[in-house]
Amino acid sequence: MADVIKKATRESYGEALAELSAEYPDMVVLDADLAAATKTGTFKKAAPDRFFDCGIAEANMMGVAAGIATTGRKVFASSFAMFAAGRAFEIVRNAIGYPHLNVNIGATHAGISVGEDGATHQCNEDIALMRTIPGMTIISPSDDIEAKAAVRAALEFDGPCYLRFGRLAVPVINDVPDYKFELGKGVTLRDGNDVTIVATGLMVYKAVEAADALKAEGINARVINIHTIKPLDRELIIKAAKETGAIVTAEEATVIGGLGSAVAETVTEECPVPVLKLGINDVFGHSGPAVDLLEEFGLTSANIAAFAKKAIGLKK
Repeated sequence: MADVIKKATRESYGEALAELSAEYPDMVVLDADLAAATKTGTFKKAAPDRFFDCGIAEANMMGVAAGIATTGRKVFASSFAMFAAGRAFEIVRNAIGYPHLNVNIGATHAGISVGEDGATHQCNEDIALMRTIPGMTIISPSDDIEAKAAVRAALEFDGPCYLRFGRLAVPVINDVPDYKFELGKGVTLRDGNDVTIVATGLMVYKAVEAADALKAEGINARVINIHTIKPLDRELIIKAAKETGAIVTAEEATVIGGLGSAVAETVTEECPVPVLKLGINDVFGHSGPAVDLLEEFGLTSANIAAFAKKAIGLKK
């Protein structure tokens, strides 16, 4: 796998903002003194008159973003996920979500793969938090190509969006001629009728690896990439539940309130089948190399495969 291209989606985010700056002259980008890390500094170089550093004051930045959005401009407000979703939650809810403004929250450094930054910065709760805000769209891209497509989609969308980006470089998997990004629509990457693996973010690549390993054992696993967690592609999920009879979800986030919860809620209402959730299990992280932490917390292709076998065993 030495020839696999890897890139952090936060890098893709910054590049997409810069690339779209000329096409969208009404776009404004805000940051909270983290432009070098969130990569919004790339946009600053392309359009310095439309970039504003709000300092280490994330809640205030969200309020500023809301105010700018009322003038009709397209706004991106960026910070680490822990600060964008956690520290600024009340302002995001009341100033952006409640009036349903066109503010795009670019949340980088999400999940356990922030690594050495430790538990205080490893935001595993952001998906759950953002899901509770009425009308909030949540996007968690799996790679460079999907991240750039997500930024464009958010610009063209009417309403608030939460975009989740990572620090760790991940394999590029969507470099195919027929790739198409559509908000609210999942993508079937592997077909199969024995079990469905529903993944998001950096876990999508691991889900594909798991499916390939299962194939060698005679198990045909369907793999669905859910880049838009809210609104969830209910039709695709229900179809998979009916056709495979068992589901495993995989996410780099808490299993409480995240993708797994969204899938389980949908399946329970429409087509009850076993749903096993792989993610962070009601614990805090700790400092360490990102790859080692993913292994320690069970976010691996081998674990996805093990969950898939268990889910198959639970089928009636």
